[in-house]
Amino acid sequence: MTDTIEIVAADIGGTHARFALARVGGGRVLAMEPEVKLRTAEHASLQTAWEAFAASIGRPLPRAAGIAVAGPISGDVLKLTNNPWIIRPALIGEKLGVDAHVLVNDFEAVGHAVAQGADGDFAELCGPAGPLPATGIISVIGPGTGLGVCHVLRQPGTYHVTATEGGHLDFAATDSIEDAILKRARQEFRRVSVERLVSGPGLSVLHEALAVIEGRSYLPMENKALWELALSGQDSLANAALDRFCLALGGFAGDIALAQGAAGVVIAGGQGQRLLHHLPTSGFRQRFTAKGRFEALMQQIPVRIITSAEPGLFGAAAAFARRFS
Repeated sequence: MTDTIEIVAADIGGTHARFALARVGGGRVLAMEPEVKLRTAEHASLQTAWEAFAASIGRPLPRAAGIAVAGPISGDVLKLTNNPWIIRPALIGEKLGVDAHVLVNDFEAVGHAVAQGADGDFAELCGPAGPLPATGIISVIGPGTGLGVCHVLRQPGTYHVTATEGGHLDFAATDSIEDAILKRARQEFRRVSVERLVSGPGLSVLHEALAVIEGRSYLPMENKALWELALSGQDSLANAALDRFCLALGGFAGDIALAQGAAGVVIAGGQGQRLLHHLPTSGFRQRFTAKGRFEALMQQIPVRIITSAEPGLFGAAAAFARRFS
């Protein structure tokens, strides 16, 4: 396909399925229509949600699609994160009535959004000012329901996205408080990956561990309420948990940048956007650059937060454009 074409972009998560029409051409997303967001619990399958989207716009859908799903995309049957839908990749064309489609992991889609995003889609977090490097590796780290990691290799006129499972690396404690947090977390998780602490649910793990350190009684709190409390600054223990979250995210982002040889870093994910105004004044930068003999190098890496509203949806369209247009 070489001409400009219309496609359906879909981002299938645990709670919501997001759909939009997009126009692609020349390997890039040229335009996106407003999204339609459907609750997955109110639909029996991807096919019925697809039909509901078609009904909402009042016309037949294009016969091409870029689809991002929350979870691994290998195997005959996909197991989505926090979503009971059954998706069989071999039957997508038949079930959805499409002649061409791309299926990617949701965080790989974010990588495509980073690769094709405009300069205005990123806010400065630390490092040198200016746009992300036009060539080299951009490491993308996204704390959300889990902890996504991928990298984008930018080359003149092209790019490549590689999804990884970097969020499942071991958590590395760097001070006595984190030693105590790790010891407490090991009582619940035999192996403590970074994702156990640096993710949406990870704030609760940090909060409980800090309560134990201080000898306080701990009353579990719904995760959304804890995040709101921490961000409000009205509770000292919740705020301390958030500070530890930002420190751990900064240290991990620096480790990934070193491991991948990054020329730039992008923080994505639901919690990354939630922390848009908090991260720049947190301990993120200090922990990101605190890499011993490589501290001067780390200070030269631009770190940005992606600010576009639905990078997964845009990235699903971008993944299709990259392959077919």
